[in-house]
Parts: sequence; C-alpha cells; structure tokens
Amino acid sequence: MSAARDRILEATSELLATKDASAISTRAICDRAGVGMPEIYRQFGDKQGLLTAVADLGFERFLANKRKNPLTEDPVADLRVAWDSHVAYALGNPHLYRLMFTPLGDPKPRAIDDAQELLRSAVRRCADAGRLRTSVELAAQSIMSANVGVCLMALSFPELFGGLDSSQWVRDAVIGRATGDEPEDTRIDSATVLARALLGTLTGTAPVGDAALAPLRPRGTDR
Repeated sequence: MSAARDRILEATSELLATKDASAISTRAICDRAGVGMPEIYRQFGDKQGLLTAVADLGFERFLANKRKNPLTEDPVADLRVAWDSHVAYALGNPHLYRLMFTPLGDPKPRAIDDAQELLRSAVRRCADAGRLRTSVELAAQSIMSANVGVCLMALSFPELFGGLDSSQWVRDAVIGRATGDEPEDTRIDSATVLARALLGTLTGTAPVGDAALAPLRPRGTDR
C-alpha cells in the first residue's frame, strides 16, 4: 500500500469523525491528506471507490474490537455481549457506521461478509451447546438485521430511539427467540386462534374447529 493511499484513507476517516460522507468533498480530503486531486482517482478510481475502502477499513476496526470480547462458558451470554459491543461501536462512530452499513452505489464493502461470518461462528457455539432452535444462518441473519436496525434508528432519531433500554429489549427478544432462552408466549397462539375465529364469522368462511378452540375455554367446561 502506498504512502499516498494511506494518507487519503486516514484523512477521510478523520473527516468522518465529525461529518457524514455525503458532506465531505474530495477537495477537503486532498487538502487534509496533502495530495493532488488526481491521486484519489489513481488510487481508488473515484470517490465511491475511496468511500468503500474507508468502509472496509472501518469493518477491520469493528471486527478487531469484537474479537477482543472474551469468550465464556455461556455462548448465549457472549452473543448479548457481542450485540452490546456492536451498538457501542455504532454510537461511537456514527458517520463511519452509516457508511459501513448503508452504502450508496457500488462497489459495496466486502468486509460485511467477514462480519457475518464472525457472527455465524458465535451462533455456532450456541448450536454446539444445544442452545439453538433454528438454523445457524437464519439466526445470524436475524440477529445482524435487528442489531443494525437498532443502531441506525438510534443514530437517525436519537431523541426517540437513542436509549439503551430499547436496544437491550430487542436484543433479548431476538436472541431469546433464536436460542430458546425466553419462553414462548402462548398468548400469541391464543390470539391467533381468536382472530381467525372472528374472521371466519365476519366473512362466512369455514369456522375454526372445536379442537382449536378447546384450549381457550375455561377448565371444566365443554363449551
């Protein structure tokens, strides 16, 4: 890697500490890096190529931080720690995080695959311990999607979603669903049966059978 390339990457990263990528001009990057405008195009093709390289660099630091999380004998607890460290990175690097997880145009950051594989490895530990009740892939996709969604809402609307309570609630709900740590809420099944019964009555379609309604009746009654 050339010295000019390093300076451009570092300059862009420093500017991202205070402003969004869309607000950073190539002129500001060049002035900070001490290079001429053609150097960006020589090294990265265009500004989008530069931003993708910076996003990949952000992912490298993001993954390095996550790999520092200590592993314990409880893989589900470790998943929760990984979630919290993800949120902490997002809140500490808001403009860089948006660049990493909401890229505009092509090419996209390649390191997202590395981030997902690191999460898969954490989920596999849960599966190996007999504490996963869905596929590794579905669990990893669901956890990553929810984690990123929580972070982006917190960054975009901090007055509404900036508190950590909502992050922890979503964390426990998603990880609990994937691992079985949270008990199933049987009221959801009951509500579904009742909704179908009402729909059948209102539309004249086939009613819900007695077998399905039986769990909803008070004990000791036939109807």
